[in-house]
Amino acid sequence: MRANEILDLGGHLMTGWWWLVFGAVIVLLMALDLLVFHRHAHRESTRQALLWSIVWVSLGLSFALFVGLVRGSDAALAYLTAYLIEESLSVDNLFVFLALFTYFGVASEHQHRVLFWGIVGAIVFRGIFIFAGVALISRFHWVIYVLGILLVATGAKLGLSEAEQVHPERNLIVRWASRVLPMEKNFHGEHFTVRTGKGLRFTPLFLVLLAIESTDVMFAVDSVPAVLAVSRDPFVVYTSNIFAVLGLRALYFVLAGALRSLRMLRPALAIILVLVGVKMLLADVVEIPTAASLVVVAVILAVATAWSLLVPEPKKRRAESGS
Repeated sequence: MRANEILDLGGHLMTGWWWLVFGAVIVLLMALDLLVFHRHAHRESTRQALLWSIVWVSLGLSFALFVGLVRGSDAALAYLTAYLIEESLSVDNLFVFLALFTYFGVASEHQHRVLFWGIVGAIVFRGIFIFAGVALISRFHWVIYVLGILLVATGAKLGLSEAEQVHPERNLIVRWASRVLPMEKNFHGEHFTVRTGKGLRFTPLFLVLLAIESTDVMFAVDSVPAVLAVSRDPFVVYTSNIFAVLGLRALYFVLAGALRSLRMLRPALAIILVLVGVKMLLADVVEIPTAASLVVVAVILAVATAWSLLVPEPKKRRAESGS
């Protein structure tokens, strides 16, 4: 075997090792979460959710050290930038999750189970989107311009539109499932299915799960191109995306009561999406350092958060919202 072939084989094995470590960490964390810490349904207190949020965010940020070790410092910066973008987009998505749980009347103690299995679906579908996106960009360079235009358009729409309205009754997948699947009218605790005298039937909680999954697929159309604008390394893009999504569940229970106060988050996300879209469109002309992208994203989010919390909302808008 030639020396270059040996190096190539070693590189493939090393890459496989990176993925194995990541996969093992994710499976272990999710198994502990479902089978140990949340084995029985219970209403999670804000303090518990805050502690879990700190744990998940710390793990997500700490994984940047591993990325830097095996892929280099620039890859670590790209990971942090992608993680920050995805986590901020996920916070905006929490508005929709809150609306879905309210619409279906899901008890607080059962929301964790829905979000857990929703994240399992996100791991699968986002993986498909990310690897397909990387493959398309590698084969057809012009795809980056399509994705760049999509990001700019999405950012403009997000910045100019009002808060997103949620209409689960219009969800095609939910409507199809309601008509085709044998459904039980009432909730049965945390179970998605229940066996009755008429056989196996699906509970309304399963419809909620379908709504969450289909909604996340729609979110991925925005978030995946955003992180592909930062890096086209599948390992960097996928791991940052999944660690951000993993922290989403605990973050939901922390922010569920305070989401409305983060009124400047939506404009900030709109600016970020437009900027990363422009970055993707100008990729062949101007090379923007990854560190600069990280700083810009962090500053925009910090300013938006501080503005939301420290600057009072105008009285006119408060009156219109009924608060």
